[in-house]
Amino acid sequence: MSEQRRRRLRLEISREASRLFWEQGVDATSGDQIAEAVGLSTRTIWRHFRSKESCAEPIVARGVEWEMAALRGWPPERSLEEHFAAESERFGREATDVERADAVLAVKMIRLADDEPAIRTAWLMACDQLEREMAEIVAGRLALPVDDLRVRLHAAAAAGALRVLNEHVGATLLAGADPRRFADAAERVASAVRGATGGAVGDPIAS
Repeated sequence: MSEQRRRRLRLEISREASRLFWEQGVDATSGDQIAEAVGLSTRTIWRHFRSKESCAEPIVARGVEWEMAALRGWPPERSLEEHFAAESERFGREATDVERADAVLAVKMIRLADDEPAIRTAWLMACDQLEREMAEIVAGRLALPVDDLRVRLHAAAAAGALRVLNEHVGATLLAGADPRRFADAAERVASAVRGATGGAVGDPIAS
């Protein structure tokens, strides 16, 4: 099986597992149920995941995927506010129904992570990857080595701020808040990064 096919299959399994976890709870969901929902054998599920809880990992990772992709594409001549606003508009215009559904499932799993330690672990793993990505971005913006202490501190603070923001927005929306309350989500993300780094990260880089 190719790596691309393997990733696609893991994501398909993760979608069904996450849906079942949200609808009936993690404890009430079995590996057999996940396998049946995907149309695979239970043995195949265990070839791709070490436990039923770990089936949520690919969907949970989607919770920070947009931020990571946006950060990788941040051009030096743009402020973070401008860039995130443009990327948010592009996502709203170009995202497929599947991508939108995955984003909703990710929000649900992040919320479920408050009560499920195994899913919390998956969420924190995703946030750790975001911190690593952030370190690369900060190092580039500040023209410092990626292992410089200032870079690491800024990256840790920014990633932590984004984690809290994702958790807050997701929990608020799932509690029934009007999504229009977060129409300025891109600005909130940029503001969180700028505030967490004391303004060190966020401005355009002079050419």
